[in-house]
Amino acid sequence: MDLKISRRIIVKTGLGGIFATMFHVPLLAKTALSQSIGRALLGFPAVAIADLTDDVVVPEGYSVQVFYRWGDPVSDGAVFKMDASNTAQQQLQQAGMHHDALQFYPLPMCSNLAERGLLVMNHEYIDSQILHADGGAFDSLSTYTAEKTLKEQYAHGVSVIEIKKEKNGWQIVRPSNYARRITATTPIAVSGPAAGSKYLQTKADPNGQQILGTFNNCSNGKMPWGSYLTCEENFHDYFHVSTKKGIAKKQKKAWKRYNIGYSYYGWHHNDERFDASLHPNEPNRFGWIVEFDPFDPKSTPIKKTAMGRFAHENVAHKIAKDGRIALYSGDDAKFEYIYKFITKHGWDGTQGAHHGQLLDEGVLYAARFDETGEGVWLPLIYGQDGLTQQNGFEDQADLLVHVRMAADVVGATPMDRPEWVTVHPDTDEVFVSMTNNTSRGDKGKADSDAANPRDDNYFGHIMKIMEDDVTSTTFSWELFSLAGDDESEATVTGDSYACPDGLMIDSRGVLWVQTDISSSKLNTDKFAQFGNNQMLAVDPNTGETRRFLTGPVGCEVTGVTMTPDLKTMWVNIQHPGEDVPKVLKRQGLRKSADNPNAASNWPDHQKEGRPRSATVMITKDDGGVIGT
Repeated sequence: MDLKISRRIIVKTGLGGIFATMFHVPLLAKTALSQSIGRALLGFPAVAIADLTDDVVVPEGYSVQVFYRWGDPVSDGAVFKMDASNTAQQQLQQAGMHHDALQFYPLPMCSNLAERGLLVMNHEYIDSQILHADGGAFDSLSTYTAEKTLKEQYAHGVSVIEIKKEKNGWQIVRPSNYARRITATTPIAVSGPAAGSKYLQTKADPNGQQILGTFNNCSNGKMPWGSYLTCEENFHDYFHVSTKKGIAKKQKKAWKRYNIGYSYYGWHHNDERFDASLHPNEPNRFGWIVEFDPFDPKSTPIKKTAMGRFAHENVAHKIAKDGRIALYSGDDAKFEYIYKFITKHGWDGTQGAHHGQLLDEGVLYAARFDETGEGVWLPLIYGQDGLTQQNGFEDQADLLVHVRMAADVVGATPMDRPEWVTVHPDTDEVFVSMTNNTSRGDKGKADSDAANPRDDNYFGHIMKIMEDDVTSTTFSWELFSLAGDDESEATVTGDSYACPDGLMIDSRGVLWVQTDISSSKLNTDKFAQFGNNQMLAVDPNTGETRRFLTGPVGCEVTGVTMTPDLKTMWVNIQHPGEDVPKVLKRQGLRKSADNPNAASNWPDHQKEGRPRSATVMITKDDGGVIGT
């Protein structure tokens, strides 16, 4: 095997240390192959690790301000009430909870200006102990009303806000004709092979053509023709199985593969479509990529079934010379897969949401990573490679609804929670974050392999995929970085980190890495050395890594976008104040509906306040390019 091991790795770990781990040697490419090209990309002073600092910290010479918080009006809606007394109808006109990925769209459309635009962002999920004054279904079922369920549903989805650069900086335009909320109740159309199929038909929608809502919107994608893609991730958390009596064997098998059965919120108590026993096809209507036109607030979002149903983290794309588009997405769960979709037809380079029809025809592939450092995109096509009736598939619609099971059959490589994907604008290299997988190597689970080289993978890693052409069905791959402490020294030059999640490469070529150490692990045991979650800047050519931002207590740092001139950055801070054992133990507190700010009181820091997910805006004090 052609081992691509740099002299630096050998010096630091020794050959004995490498081989003692008892797995095939990963291809640690960053130090072996990278070469400095031109001047350094990074020029800011790294910030220190934040140990229980309940604020956002950025480098000296930069300013950060809270820009758009949960409960802020989208346009001309009601103001936020700190006691959580806003009604469901008021929440419908306000920012949703738990901000995740976001994108900036310049105005006017098709321009490359940086003075006015739209911010579009996901609201992934909620914390009912913060959303309601007296908690949700699992705090007190007797007081869990239909109004509470509706407020929770309205706190999910997507926000579109208009922003404009004034003399005193960027401001949200209120009111705005562009402003919009998409929620868990918004009517959404369906396209692609599964549209209208029996797998999407329900009592309320016998034609399988219109779905109510989108939720658990994790990361996103931005198509070159101007549309926004929002990705439905852990949709299984929303459905309850009250009984399996009378449920077909195939359906029960699918539920098990997609972890359907336990509701995290209890919506089924007031909205029976979330009882999968009563409506077994309702879970099939979620787990898709949803496209809509952010420039048209009246446009109907569309679930794109050709790209498969799984826990989509995000989606990134590349364009081939013939105009065809490849879209990459990870299935965010332990031992799940990385996928690629290649459109059948090419894009002509013009603008307009009608080009979304290109996402309805094409081939979906799952990745197999070989130990040689090569890989294959395995096609998921009904009738091929075991995807037949003999193995439980009836047609292509069936395959796409149950794409995890199809990837099992063709032999894709189970990964360590594949999450964000980003594409280098110059080299077309594809970077994929693997956040962690502490079950790797457990009895009955997959052992480490070349692409997932650590059993009990607490800290995660980042991979790099290289292809000869956008439409290639083969590729080569390398481990870009091993996060954590010991092994990371071989692949990270500078500041260390754990649990990489969000990724974005800007137009200069800087790789921004955001971390998601679970709030239950933050600042404890082996994770204590990393402090609060953070965002780092990485030079992909040299591997130099600098910590750019640290978040408040209990948060995940997720989602980043910039203006075209790279002089303004927005970053999302999600779920500040989630249970952090070290904080609560130190203060003798317990987070509850009565004490929502036990762990964090960011960003308002009011005595009787509550933590609020928010978008923060970052600028350089001298007006320069972020990161220089």
